[in-house]
Amino acid sequence: MFAAGSLRVLVASREACWALDPVTAHTVVIMGAERFVGRKHRYADYAVPEVLQMMGRASAEGGQARCVLMCMANKRDFYKKFLYEPLPVESRLDAQLHDLMNAEVVAKTIENKQDAVDYLTWTFLYRRLPQNPNYYGLQGTSHQQLSDYLSELIESTLGDLAAAKCVTVDEDEVDVAPTNLGMIAAYYQISYLTVEMFALSLAPKTKLRGVLDIVSAADEFDALPIRHREGAVLARIAARLPVPLPDGGWASPRVRTHLLLQAHFSRLTLPADLAADQAWVLAGVLPLLQAMVDVASSMGWLAPALAAMELSQMAVQAVWEGRDPLVRQVPYLGDERRAALCRTLGVETVFDVMDMEDGDRARLLEGLGPGQVAEVAEYVNRYPNIEVAFSLEGRVVEAGQSVRVALELEREWDEDEGDVPGNVRAPFFPGERAEGWWIVVAEPAAQALLAVKRINVGRRLSTALEFVAPERVGPAKLKMFLMCDAYLGCDQEFDIELDLIPATEEDSDEEL
Repeated sequence: MFAAGSLRVLVASREACWALDPVTAHTVVIMGAERFVGRKHRYADYAVPEVLQMMGRASAEGGQARCVLMCMANKRDFYKKFLYEPLPVESRLDAQLHDLMNAEVVAKTIENKQDAVDYLTWTFLYRRLPQNPNYYGLQGTSHQQLSDYLSELIESTLGDLAAAKCVTVDEDEVDVAPTNLGMIAAYYQISYLTVEMFALSLAPKTKLRGVLDIVSAADEFDALPIRHREGAVLARIAARLPVPLPDGGWASPRVRTHLLLQAHFSRLTLPADLAADQAWVLAGVLPLLQAMVDVASSMGWLAPALAAMELSQMAVQAVWEGRDPLVRQVPYLGDERRAALCRTLGVETVFDVMDMEDGDRARLLEGLGPGQVAEVAEYVNRYPNIEVAFSLEGRVVEAGQSVRVALELEREWDEDEGDVPGNVRAPFFPGERAEGWWIVVAEPAAQALLAVKRINVGRRLSTALEFVAPERVGPAKLKMFLMCDAYLGCDQEFDIELDLIPATEEDSDEEL
C-alpha cells in the first residue's frame, strides 16, 4: 500500500529492513541506532550494513532524497566514518568453521588434518590473515606464525567435532572420518551443536512434549530477536497455551521458540513482529525435526522418532495432535461454530468430510463463498489416501538375518486434478512445502526401531526396505508404519509377523 501511494508513512522494524528492497521513500528517518540484546541484557549498536541498507531506501526520482540518522552524540563521528568511507570486509570463517569442516569431512574432501590446513589456504580467511593480523589475533605475519595459527585452528575445530561425536580422529591423531551424527548435520545443514544436543537429550521414552522442548533448544534459534519490553505481551500469550513453557525467562530463545510453536499449533493471532518471528521459526523447524528422526532411528528408539514425525505434521497444519479434531486441518472448518456442527454430525476426520451426505455437507459449508468452498474441496480432494501392498521374501527367518520388505504404494487420485499431487495444502504454514513420507519398521513391545526410510510417493511408488530381524528365537510381532510429514490422520500401520529360528553357524574350520 505504501509503494502504491495509499499510505504516506511506513513504520518498519530493524528486522524488516532487508525485506524492503522494492520500497523507496523521499525521506527515511532511522529512529535510533541501538537494539536490545536480550541474551546479554544490554543495548548494542546496529551493524553498519544494516544502517546502509536502511539509508538505501531513501531515493527520489528527479529530486533529492534525505536520510536522517538519530544516534547518540558520541556515535556521530563513528557513523560518519563508516558511512562515507569504504567498509572493510573481513572473513568470519574462523567463527563458522566447525560446520564447514564437518561438511567437508562428510564429503571426503578432508580426510586428515593436513587436508584441512590445505583447504584453508584456498579461503578468503587465509588471504586476509597477513593483511589484518590484529583482527584475527595473530602476533605476526611470518610463514611460521601463519602455519601455527592454521594448525591450532584446525586442532581446536576437529577436537570440538570429535567431542560432539560428529567425526572420529584415529589413534595417531591425523586421519579423520565422519560419524552418523556428522552425516546428519551435514545432510540437513544444521549446526553440529544441535545434533550433539539431540543425541544427548533424546531418550528411549521421549514423547511429544519432550520433543517440543528439545527442538526449541536448537542452536539455530539463538538468532531469534529478543526485544525489550515484550514480556507483558508474551505473558498474555503464554496464559492461553496448553503446555507450560520451559524455564529461562523471556530473554531465552528456547522459551520464545517454545511459545511461538505452541501459538502456531493453537492458531493464535500474534502482533506483526512476533508473527514474523513465528514464520522464521517454522521455516527452520522442519529440517530439525527430520534430523531428530534420523538421530532417534540411529539409536533404535521408536517413541521419539514417531513423536518427531507427529510434531512435523503439527507444524505444517497448525493443529494439536490428540487435542484438536483432525477435521480442523480443513480450511474454514476450525472456527467454533463449524467445529460444534462437526461434532453434532459426527465428522472427526477429513475422510468423514469426503463421505458426508450432500445435505449435511451443504449445512456444514453454509455461509462460505464460492471461492472458500472451492478451497475446502481442493483440500479434501488432495488429502492423501494411499493404498499399500507389501510382501516378504519369507516369514521364517534366522535371528539377526536381514529381511527385505517390498512395497507398492498407490494414491487415490482424480485424473482431473493433474498428474502430480503438488505441494501440501497448509493455509497456516508460511511458504510452500512438498509432501514427504517415512516408512518405519519397529518392534513395539521392545520400543525398538528397526529401520526407517524417507520416500516421496507421488501417484504411485514401488520401493523396498531392509531391516535386521531381532536377535532372539520365537515369534516376533512387528509393526510397519507409513507416516506423513505434513498431514495428520493419514498415517497407516501394518502387522508383520515373523518366526525367528536359530542362526545357522558356519563351520570356520578349513580342511587341509
